[in-house]
Amino acid sequence: MPFKLANVEGRAALVDGDSYYDLESLSAGKLGSDPMAALHDLPALSALSATLGSTTPTGALSDVELGPPTPLPPSCFAVGLNYRNHAEESKLDIPATPMVFTKYSSCLVGPTADIKVSSDYVDYEAELVAVIGKGGRNIAKEDAWDHIAGLCIGQDISDRGTQTLGFPPQFNMGKSFDTFGPMGPYLVSLDSLDHKEALVLECKINDEVRQKDNTGDLIFDIPALVAYLSELCTLRIGDVIWTGTPGGVGLPDSNYLKDGDVVTTTIEGLGTMTNRCVRIADHSNAQLLAPKFKEVLDAAEKRKEASA
Repeated sequence: MPFKLANVEGRAALVDGDSYYDLESLSAGKLGSDPMAALHDLPALSALSATLGSTTPTGALSDVELGPPTPLPPSCFAVGLNYRNHAEESKLDIPATPMVFTKYSSCLVGPTADIKVSSDYVDYEAELVAVIGKGGRNIAKEDAWDHIAGLCIGQDISDRGTQTLGFPPQFNMGKSFDTFGPMGPYLVSLDSLDHKEALVLECKINDEVRQKDNTGDLIFDIPALVAYLSELCTLRIGDVIWTGTPGGVGLPDSNYLKDGDVVTTTIEGLGTMTNRCVRIADHSNAQLLAPKFKEVLDAAEKRKEASA
């Protein structure tokens, strides 16, 4: 039975339409309130979801604030340059293997949280996020979907200056400022989706469509990423995999996020997130770091021209 798992103000809940059902109450205490613990009994979530039509809701989604569906994942993997058009707009080579970095879990926030901006070089990156529901090592590609609890939307917000602080660039910190990981609106089980391998993704800044693509265009799809990651390390229940962003980010045209901008991210079958940008300060050296990223791009362009 399909389910949608939400984090309602820190408590696990199932969602049906515009209503939510507190998981601890719904299960008569058999399941607790921790959204991360709920992932350890997916059959129970499915069974409880089947009862929602005959159960009184705990409340309306419009009256509460949702947090990230998986607020404290054991590991938070992210993949760069995983759409060909994004690699091309970044003037970087198409990767031969997944380019993996990390986002720290402290950056994760809910689907309506403010994005706190502290430089002139903060970028948006709409992404499909997969959550591990069955751990393992050396998972075969053909078995990978059996290890996925569900999918949700993510925004891999990136401070491009900090992203290129050193050489070669290290992405982790530039993508892990507080609030730089909106996720949600809830975790959707795979059996809720007619075609989980190919979902339309769209990102708007205010009312302008900046990104629109299909997750079927991933260079390394979810099974490939699960197989690759599990060859290197043991995947654990609750791990999240940010699968990469398509072309249309702000970097190529210096079209960065500004105070008051509204980022609206939608993925077919998974819902919509709406996050407002709020300028809070200027972090140290922010203006000095951003030109380094231009140097990296110029160097990449020269390498491509030399090899042509």
